[in-house]
Amino acid sequence: MKTRTGSFPIGFRRGGGAWQQDLGSLLQWAKQSELEVLDLRTDGDATGQAVIDAGLRIGSVDVPDNKGMIAADAGRRAEAVARNADYVKACAKFGSVNHFLVMLPLDPALPRAENFGYMVESFGELAPVMEANGAKLVIEGWPGPGALCCTPEGYRAFFKEVPSPAMGVNYDPSHLIRMRIDYLRFLAEFGDRVFHVHGKDTEILEEAIYEYGVEQPPTFGKARPYGGMTWRYTIPGHGVARWNEIMRLLVEKGYKGAVSIELEDANFHQKPEAEQLGIVMGAKFLTGV
Repeated sequence: MKTRTGSFPIGFRRGGGAWQQDLGSLLQWAKQSELEVLDLRTDGDATGQAVIDAGLRIGSVDVPDNKGMIAADAGRRAEAVARNADYVKACAKFGSVNHFLVMLPLDPALPRAENFGYMVESFGELAPVMEANGAKLVIEGWPGPGALCCTPEGYRAFFKEVPSPAMGVNYDPSHLIRMRIDYLRFLAEFGDRVFHVHGKDTEILEEAIYEYGVEQPPTFGKARPYGGMTWRYTIPGHGVARWNEIMRLLVEKGYKGAVSIELEDANFHQKPEAEQLGIVMGAKFLTGV
């Protein structure tokens, strides 16, 4: 499957469900479902060849030690840089590989500016290794505890301090929508740094906004799985993202990568057949945009 605009190959991010643990069976299902890409976890150096042998493309591999890169202790940072550098070198045998992470600090209670400094130092040291091995860092903007590089301010400041062409973005509009950040304007600004894309959407729960607002926690209400009080993640097409415009902008920016469904949708979870349906439905939607 490929997107109609841009002909970007479509695949999915390997999840934690029991049915996804047998890599051979997972690859067979992906092929049967006409999916072309698989995003791997921190075992990419060991599992990547199986993906390639199956005729699929590696979308990204997870960085094995992301939090250690943003630690107050200099020794801990050095250890993380060394471990991640070795992983980058090990994965280079598969060609130009995207290394995925969220910029989560080891101690989110520290001042953000302090953690930012540790991040700049560590990734400034890792960047030459990535450049030498044709690798790219793809930073997802999930706004987790103390996360850096989730907003335009954070990405812009990081790329200014670490301008290496190996530093890039994992574009996931669902997080931007959740934070009320203009996801199309973000792509227009940072599109030349986008090296990987997640196919995930967000539904805004307008009735819940009326009921609870966005500033106060609810007294009795409970959040949905894969969401908050006023929003929830969905497969592409079940949220508010304008995917046809996203694809147009990706083409305009010269994007050459893939689109991987990241399944985090309460309507398609818990049961293997439900998760498989969600991945395939999200992928098929993208073939028409």
